[in-house]
Amino acid sequence: AAQIARVTEVIAERDPKRPTVFIERAGGYSDDCCMSFGNDNFGKFVEMAGGRNIAADLIPGTFGALNPEQIIASDPDQVIVTGGNWEAYVPGGKWVGVGPGADEAAALKKLNGLTERPALTGIKAVEKGRVHAIWHQFYNSPYQFVAIQQMAKWLHPDLFADLDAEATFKELHEKFLPVEYRPGHWVSLSDEQ
Repeated sequence: AAQIARVTEVIAERDPKRPTVFIERAGGYSDDCCMSFGNDNFGKFVEMAGGRNIAADLIPGTFGALNPEQIIASDPDQVIVTGGNWEAYVPGGKWVGVGPGADEAAALKKLNGLTERPALTGIKAVEKGRVHAIWHQFYNSPYQFVAIQQMAKWLHPDLFADLDAEATFKELHEKFLPVEYRPGHWVSLSDEQ
């Protein structure tokens, strides 16, 4: 709770303008576009991190689909795609392979490829390089706070300049987990600029 409060207390105190966010569930896993999250799961993470989930009022449950026209009309400020290493399920797929020890260059290449789909071409987030991918498995783990911290850095870089989600996750591994930390849980096209 204290790690989440490092974000939510700042958001509550500073009350920043909330950028609009399209959070895509498992982008590239299939050829279908555009699965997203309602008010739970990653949709809730977006809100906690100080964003406004464009699907919050459109998807009544945990997740569902948005049509491409809705994304274009919403013209989101940021796009966050969940990804993972799904080679065993979708060999050679367009999914963004983020997660422990991921090849970040390959993940960035796939993330960039997803921006070329009709639903994302021409939207503000793509034009400004504010497109990110984060490990899908954060949704179902006690490490959700790491995802919330990283999203807060993307959505409000000025407010969270001193917050280091990578260091937080590394420290968690060193103190509490029997496995060594391996980076690669997220990538961002904004890092390329």
